Formats: sequence, structure tokens, C-alpha cells
Amino acid sequence: MIPLIDLSRGRAEVADALAATLEHVGFFIVVNHGVSRELVRRAFAEAERFHAQSPEAKRAVLMNEHNNGYMAMARYNVRTSRASEAALPDMNEAFFIKRERGPDDPLAARRFGGPNRWPADLPGFRETLLEYCATVDRLALGILPALALSLGLPEDWFAPRFTQSQFSFRLSHYPPAARERGRYGIAPHTDVNFLTFLAQSGVPGLQIRREGGGWEDVPFVADSFVVNTGDMLHRWTNGRYKSTPHRALPPAGRHRYAIPYFFGPNLDAEIRCVPSCAGPGNPPRWPPVVYGDHLAWWYDANYNAADQQDLATGSSVDA
Repeated sequence: MIPLIDLSRGRAEVADALAATLEHVGFFIVVNHGVSRELVRRAFAEAERFHAQSPEAKRAVLMNEHNNGYMAMARYNVRTSRASEAALPDMNEAFFIKRERGPDDPLAARRFGGPNRWPADLPGFRETLLEYCATVDRLALGILPALALSLGLPEDWFAPRFTQSQFSFRLSHYPPAARERGRYGIAPHTDVNFLTFLAQSGVPGLQIRREGGGWEDVPFVADSFVVNTGDMLHRWTNGRYKSTPHRALPPAGRHRYAIPYFFGPNLDAEIRCVPSCAGPGNPPRWPPVVYGDHLAWWYDANYNAADQQDLATGSSVDA
């Protein structure tokens, strides 16, 4: 069962709840999170508006080398996750943005620090998405002190590692598709980032793998976010906190839109086992890695922008 955590509770109570769920489930649902219902509604509306455009309009903002922009239908699936299986390409299309940076920002020239791609004919699209990202980023940063306490660390332990949190925001569209073996909206995988925040839409599809095996539907809770641990928190905690496999089934008879916010540390943050998660008889399981380096490997293996390039010539599998 996926626990519900009320963020209006005291920090120590939230920390205890995080420890209990992240050691065994890896997913939780948050309420009283401070993100307005209206802003969430507007973000979902922009996802639907973007994907309602013509294939030509979407191809005009094809994914660039920073993995920002449009990724077409059935062009990828995650191959490097420990949960990956031999599956058909995922039946969804998506549009990605990352932190907006001006040309004078020293990180603008870095991989994943580069420019977003914005559609030309969607007034208000950019402004709404940036407002949503800034709001959810504050929500994510606000959880870090309780998360640190849950690990027996000082509550400010994560703060210097998230001064320029490296997020990726995705507007996904899942069209209705026939259920067949190996066909998913998104095939089983784990997330590469630190924490993922998914505003709930009420259209089912998301499932998590239970600790004892089998798949469990994520329940709908109005005005909530589903939050899950990614591989970086799993690695930082020496495997203590789970990075739970999950998948999305193709929706039956209606379209599904999803707006996951993938929250990560600074590009230069070193992911090294936290002091409270290793000791005699429990050495670090992984060597230290710089987050930006790990992202580059992961994106090139799973979401390579070159896979989209033939779309520029009109060869498309858009649905």
C-alpha cells in the first residue's frame, strides 16, 4: 500500500514517515503541499494544448542535445534500468524542459544547462510551465530537511547540493492503445533522478512493483502529488532507500496526460554514500559519481536526441 504523508505535520513526523516508506515502498502520496489546484490545472491544460498541435508544429521543436524539446511517439524506452525488459517502444509522446537560463549564466554552455525549445504559437505556454516548475521546485526543496533528518543527518545536509537543482519537466501524452504483450505507455523502469513529483490527473495507468512482487495501481487522491525515489537517492543512501520499478499501461478508451517533475541535485553534485548509510560490514556499494556525468550517460543510452532527427524529414510515427 502506498502511504499518504501530510506535509502540514511537523518536520520530525514527516521525517519518520519518509524513513518508513522509502525503506520499503519507495512511493508516497503528499497532501497539503502548497501547490495550488489552479496552477496544476493550467499545467495539465498546457500539456493537452501542446500535444493537440499538428505533427509539423511539434517537429519544429524537436529535442536538442540538452534533451529539451519534443520526443515523438514510440521513439524510445528506458534500456538501462535494472527493471528494464524486452518491450516494444513506449506508446507516448513528450515535451521536455529544464531550468531556464540566460546566455550569461555560466551553466548555459554545459550539457543539460542549455536552452529550452519553445513553440512559437502557444501564447502563455512558456510562462505557465516556468511558473509550475518554480512552484514544484520549492515544494521539493522544502522536503529536503525532513529527508535529511530521516537519514540521521543534519537537516541542512542536502541544501548545498541543491542550490541549482537540475530538474527535467515532462509533458506526456498517452493515446488509447490496444493492450498487447510488451506494449506499455511506459515500460517498467526506475527513475534516474533524486525524487519525482507527479500531480495526479484521475486517469489511471501508473503502477508500481510491490516489495513482494506483482504490480499495484497507484490510487487516486484528489489534489495530491505522487512522489517516488529515484536512482540517485537510492545510490546516495547505499540502497537503503528504494528506487522502485514502475510502469504505465496504455489508457483504455481515452487519452491520458501526465506532468512528472524530475528533481535532481546540482550538475556538479557528487553522489557519494551518506555517512549514516555505511559502516563496518556495510561498505559503499557504488563509487562516487558526478550527477551531470551520470545524466549524460543515462540520456545518451535511453533518450538519445539523435533518434528524433529523421523526423525533420517528415518520417514520423506520430499517433
